[in-house]
Amino acid sequence: MKFAICNEIFQGWEIGDAMRFAADAGYHGIELAPFTLARTVTEISAPQRGRIRESAERAGLEICGLHWLLAKTEGFHLTHSDPAVRERTAQYLCELANCCADLGGKVLVLGSPQQRNVAADVSMEQARAWAAETLAPGLKTAEDRHVLWCIEPLAPGETNFLNTAAEAIEFARQLNSPAARIILDVKAMAAERTPITDVIRASWPHFAHFHANDPNRKGPGFGAMDFRPIVGALKSVGYDGFVSVEVFNFEEGAATIATQSLLCLRAAFA
Repeated sequence: MKFAICNEIFQGWEIGDAMRFAADAGYHGIELAPFTLARTVTEISAPQRGRIRESAERAGLEICGLHWLLAKTEGFHLTHSDPAVRERTAQYLCELANCCADLGGKVLVLGSPQQRNVAADVSMEQARAWAAETLAPGLKTAEDRHVLWCIEPLAPGETNFLNTAAEAIEFARQLNSPAARIILDVKAMAAERTPITDVIRASWPHFAHFHANDPNRKGPGFGAMDFRPIVGALKSVGYDGFVSVEVFNFEEGAATIATQSLLCLRAAFA
């Protein structure tokens, strides 16, 4: 199994230093949040993208992809009633797909709960249609650049749009693109009524990426979640992609989070 870690935990670190630490700790890949590199991906120049990719290669890491795609941006929204907002978002999704490919990444994790929330006066049917329309250009770019869009189901406490893996799969199918898949996230699955192991088995082969975290928003091993049954379910379906550590509470510090999370995952996979 290939293990990755999301780079935003390395707050205040140079990207090259974070990559070297992750590689030395035993990770195989790193997942990048664009806001840690620039205000928008359009501000990450071609030479800078090349340098980031080279830094990963020197460290012996693979850049597995991008996530937190619309975090700390302004003016983007998947289900907005204003066509101009959706068009601007569609264009930016194309830029994200190009950036991911330029960096050598393979997946784009589309979470961004605040930028997909459905307004009270908009039906879910209309929201799905607008979201599909907004994603269409980015999907075409992804097909051309050989990267995948991974729709992320998120708990109702974070968004009112696509809350379960089954809903995300249905939406991905609606997109009718080989570049449309989903991602599974332990924290998000823990909010479903269906047991996590059943969600994993029912979602295969529709998921192309996997986030490992605890429902307490910390890393694997920093809470009560038992990862051994989760690992068993991943093995049972034959998943061989990245298991990427994504956390939201950084109080233990990057070094401890990275090291202890990987120890927990390796023990579960043993």
